[in-house]
Amino acid sequence: MLSQSQIEAIAQAVLQELKQNPSSKQETSGISVVSDKIDDPSEKEGMMDLTSAEAKATPLLDHVEDREGLERMMGRTTARIGVGNCGPRLKTKTMLTLRADHAAARDAVFMDVSPALLDSLGLFTVDTACADKNQFLTRPDLGRIFPEESLDVIRSKCEKNVDVQIYASDGLSSTAVEANLANILPVIMDGLKARGLKVGTPFFVRNGRVAAMDQISETLNATVTCVLLGERPGLATAESMSAYIAYKATMGMPEARRTVVSNIHSKGIPAVEAGAYIVDVIGKILEAKASGVELKK
Repeated sequence: MLSQSQIEAIAQAVLQELKQNPSSKQETSGISVVSDKIDDPSEKEGMMDLTSAEAKATPLLDHVEDREGLERMMGRTTARIGVGNCGPRLKTKTMLTLRADHAAARDAVFMDVSPALLDSLGLFTVDTACADKNQFLTRPDLGRIFPEESLDVIRSKCEKNVDVQIYASDGLSSTAVEANLANILPVIMDGLKARGLKVGTPFFVRNGRVAAMDQISETLNATVTCVLLGERPGLATAESMSAYIAYKATMGMPEARRTVVSNIHSKGIPAVEAGAYIVDVIGKILEAKASGVELKK
């Protein structure tokens, strides 16, 4: 079995050969390398971004009876179909795309949301009890609570006894926050205010888990609390955000009391559309005075 370093060396050799002569068969260190056919005209000027929608929409099967049908199917799902094979193995492009998507998922977990984005939205930042990202990943319990100094900041900068308190958190994907927050937050804030609701000051929680909203709810005595949170990334997308909403959330309450709007990203529910829907959901929660499973009764 090849080691990780050997795999990376082979991948680099293949990329170098394709870059030098993308349309021909090359011999590298005794390994026969055949490039996949590239239909994108931009390839004449450089290498394709394997994580792009255009690259993933190109079938790699050598013999397809209904190519147009396959392309339509690939355009409607993030599942990896039409990838073909090279003997018993995946094709080089498929393997490299998997590695690139895995790298994007790791980056989504470990990177921080840019201060520039938060400043542009006028959001201040507070930290949970996690000292760093490593502790956030290994101690989920600490991502659900705040140290007293963070609670003091929330008390001093946020209005209490509001109808709705909105905040954002990185969760397990800062990439999701970067991709969606600027589009979804203004829609929610404007929509709630248009309904005549008293909306609290939005802010950002670093290294936060879903249940951190419970302590925020208790601290501010908010009727409804909503967190816009980056979800755990996968190999299909690292940009998915969810909104968790709860009526009079309290620490230690069951998860069944939360209402969730998920799959918020460009290939799922667009952020602007999701924002409008969340406003409607919050309106129903306030009217029913219940959230989660109790809202369905």
